[in-house]
Amino acid sequence: MFMKFKYASSALLLVLLAGCQEESKPTSTAKAAAPKVEVGVVVIEPQRVELKTELPGRTAASLVAGIRPQVGGLVNKRLFEEGQDVKAGDVLYSLNDSTYVSSYNQAQADLDSTNAILTSARQTDKRFSELRKQNNVSQSDTDDAHVAYLEAVASQKKAEAALESAKINLAYTKITSPIDGRIGISDVTVGALVTANQTITMTTVRSLDPIYVDLSQTSLDQLNQRTLLFSDDIEVGSNKVLLTLEDGTIYHYPGVLKAREVSVDESTGSVTLRAEFPNPDNLLLPGMFVRGEIHEATHSAALLVPQKGVSRDVKGNPIAYVVTADNIIEKRILTTERAIGNQWLISSGINAGDKVVVEGSSKIRTGSAVTAVELTFDTQTGAMLAQNEATTSSSN
Repeated sequence: MFMKFKYASSALLLVLLAGCQEESKPTSTAKAAAPKVEVGVVVIEPQRVELKTELPGRTAASLVAGIRPQVGGLVNKRLFEEGQDVKAGDVLYSLNDSTYVSSYNQAQADLDSTNAILTSARQTDKRFSELRKQNNVSQSDTDDAHVAYLEAVASQKKAEAALESAKINLAYTKITSPIDGRIGISDVTVGALVTANQTITMTTVRSLDPIYVDLSQTSLDQLNQRTLLFSDDIEVGSNKVLLTLEDGTIYHYPGVLKAREVSVDESTGSVTLRAEFPNPDNLLLPGMFVRGEIHEATHSAALLVPQKGVSRDVKGNPIAYVVTADNIIEKRILTTERAIGNQWLISSGINAGDKVVVEGSSKIRTGSAVTAVELTFDTQTGAMLAQNEATTSSSN
């Protein structure tokens, strides 16, 4: 009885094992027949790209003249309207000139006196010279007459210089603008006492057309730019500068880079770049904060990857997934130079013709077999379009 039960149990166990094996076979077959993951890819092709850099900056007047008196006196008149345009030579202030007129007249009288003395000394010298030839006067008297003449000549020149100085001082009582420009607010009023070469300005004239924009670039960025210009497929840019104002609008006159500072500011580690802009409407005023975009170089064979196709690993390195010719996923570590719009400029890690995964990357891993669907990247909107959609979009 026991033996029969033993044999029956063994038979039942064999039947159950056979059933399990039969059930497991369809599961393995199903796994083998599972479809490949479908991913969207963009084929990377070299393209010509203008490399631009955006820098912060401030506007500055191309010419600045602080108006200070060169002689002292009371301000009689102010001959300008604050904020108006002035020309070089325009009279801005008039000082009380009574003492300077008196000094000029005195210098003129002194000159007249010395001219009379010079005339007498010249005649005496000539007469004594002729008498000496006839031996009617001594040589000593002749020499004294000639010395007196020379002293009269020197006195006449000294008087002329004094008259010229008095004339200049008298002219300085009319304070003029040394440059063309726009005049600011007056810091003195009629009746104020001013002194020669005082440190406080009476007003300031600034030339606003053209106007300068001083941009700040870090010394590191400047070194990177110099290195870039020695790279292959890089052409030197036009140094044209476009300006963005504080409210986000684009200034409608382009400028040009004129100069670079030859030293680094030790406190900020930056170098000043000076650009010049036309300013016929006086829209730009000194001291405004702006942002300048400089065309520094042109890359004739740039490799651009959509930012959607670039992620970072646990170490923070930029990576991208590439579909090989065998439709296998391969991970690449990239070197990114800069962002250009919604794409990354890649200097290493990607080659021309590579298929970079831009959709479906969350469903794959390195070594996965996939089905690649080529997409077209719309750089304006950042959308990924199928080939037929891209063709329709371009035709429209």
